[in-house]
Amino acid sequence: MQKMLFFLILFTGCLSTADAQSEYRVLPRDFNADKTEQMMRAYLRQQVHVAMEKRRSELEAALKSDKALAAYQQQRREALQQSLGILPERTALNPQTMGTIQQPGFTIEKILYESQPGFHVTANLYRPAGVGPFPAILHPVGHSENGKAYESYQRVNRLLARHGFIVLCFDPIGQGERKQILDKTGTPHHRGSHEHQELGVAPILLGRSLGSYMLWDGIRGIDYLCSRPDVDQSRIGCTGNSGGGNLTSYLMAYDDRIVAAAPGCFMTTHRFKNESPGPGDAEQNLYGQIGAGFDHPDYILTRAPQPTLILSATRDFVPIDGTWDAYRQAKRVYTQLGYPERVDLIEANDKHGFSQRLREGAVRFFARWLQKRHLEAFEVDDSPVLTDQELQVTQQGQVLKLQHERSLFDLFTAYEKQLAENRPPLTRELVRQVTGIRTMKELPEPGIKRFENKKSTNSPQRLILTPEPGIQLPALYWSQGNNTPILIAPSAGMNSSVKTAEQLNSRGHPVLIIEVRDTGETKTRNWRFPGADYYISHMLGRCWLGMQAEDLLVSARWLQSQHKAKQVELHSEGELVPAARHAAALEPKLISQLQWDEGLNSWHELLTSREAFPHLHLAVQNVLAYYDLPDLKKL
Repeated sequence: MQKMLFFLILFTGCLSTADAQSEYRVLPRDFNADKTEQMMRAYLRQQVHVAMEKRRSELEAALKSDKALAAYQQQRREALQQSLGILPERTALNPQTMGTIQQPGFTIEKILYESQPGFHVTANLYRPAGVGPFPAILHPVGHSENGKAYESYQRVNRLLARHGFIVLCFDPIGQGERKQILDKTGTPHHRGSHEHQELGVAPILLGRSLGSYMLWDGIRGIDYLCSRPDVDQSRIGCTGNSGGGNLTSYLMAYDDRIVAAAPGCFMTTHRFKNESPGPGDAEQNLYGQIGAGFDHPDYILTRAPQPTLILSATRDFVPIDGTWDAYRQAKRVYTQLGYPERVDLIEANDKHGFSQRLREGAVRFFARWLQKRHLEAFEVDDSPVLTDQELQVTQQGQVLKLQHERSLFDLFTAYEKQLAENRPPLTRELVRQVTGIRTMKELPEPGIKRFENKKSTNSPQRLILTPEPGIQLPALYWSQGNNTPILIAPSAGMNSSVKTAEQLNSRGHPVLIIEVRDTGETKTRNWRFPGADYYISHMLGRCWLGMQAEDLLVSARWLQSQHKAKQVELHSEGELVPAARHAAALEPKLISQLQWDEGLNSWHELLTSREAFPHLHLAVQNVLAYYDLPDLKKL
């Protein structure tokens, strides 16, 4: 198995529509036309439903006794920890106060701390006047370009500070002063949410998530708060909206120091959210969480009966029906434990955002549970908020411009080096364990549907291979010939390879062009952004590359059986090359030779790539703890 260019004219792009002899289609033209009923979306939807129904049955059983409920909570805590992966070690924070802004009744300190050595977090600390110690709120923010300086985030911080709370509001990775991808002029290259997608591929390969790194920044933020003499460590809260609501959910379920938590515009259920709007940014999709039966409300259930407030909005794109379903589940659990008053929900008649009524509700909630007082907080301060520059912590406005600053890419490569030093010997069994690719004995025989050939006798037969229920693989089959059968798997669709197949067939090779799942006619049409289908699969604990490799193996075995051949050749290109390399490495008795063109050479390349997102579907969870693509040559 070595890399070589295809002999002949290989994969020259889609053929002209004028070339009638080379224009083929197998599935109906309206196949995948309905975004909600596309093949991969429908296939994955059913698996999500099965996993979530199983989880709901487990929750119902857990509600029958406190002992069963405690076991349920522990299982979900362990599932969350497993999904997040191994977190970094605690190291020195080296906090610095870079300046202070005086405001009526409070001050704003400009804080810089290291969540990992040389990896700085920029934050604003709102401190009420007085001696303290004060209760403290950690505020992870949503997907605002200017991070902590976003107007509604400033307003909730000011309201909290005026009512006696210290607030630490920090920039997430990829936002505000913590952009990780700058152009040659030092200007941020992407908006925050898109930068998150580019940054989200490498952590998967390392057995983590971008959310793991963001969670760690928040945990270290709590460490910083607890290090201050003016903070009461026994009265820590956390609130955030949107992406900050997501991070609040991680933090409140993971860190026991958070007494009271109010996640905003995030809480719903996977069943609702995966339908519309679909999976969120990279950090919101944890590996295997759906497969392990971990749903959104479990972020609350794992911490029950600690006080929790769901902040929501009627006209949010986060499905409000799912929000109320999550709340009802939480209310039942808290009631079973004897503390029904400790979980509540606010629904603002508003759109997505940390709107005024949600800000006021959060302050009242924290006053009740962290200050033991009933407070009717109203936001009457309509003074202009501070500018981005006024709240800026670093001198040049970006942490990457600090001397000796490490980027997230530096952290990726350093962690991969640790993993590589401890890799076990590579075996086929280990590859199967990592990817989930089954043996030939385990793979079922495909169903075959043949279509009448209405073209010339030299034209290929149109086929549909069904390797498993819900999956249809369109194919073109030239059956004549006595030489070694050849399987072609183009990432660009069957018509890109027809001329090559005809030439190979003219030389005596039977040829099968197969469109594995999510290529050609079954290619997923994006319903939110590229990768939604992958992330649902990822949350189910399924390996996308592994599924495509199995499609290749099933197709190769069928081709072999039709000609009673000893082996078949496999030709592939582009994004299917890693799947083809796995198929050939795992089944050398079936695949005699692999030829490929282009394609990803190494997962290691993605650790420092600023354009990794197009390769998302090739990411295998924790694979770099065991091997890289070049290592498959050993097999």
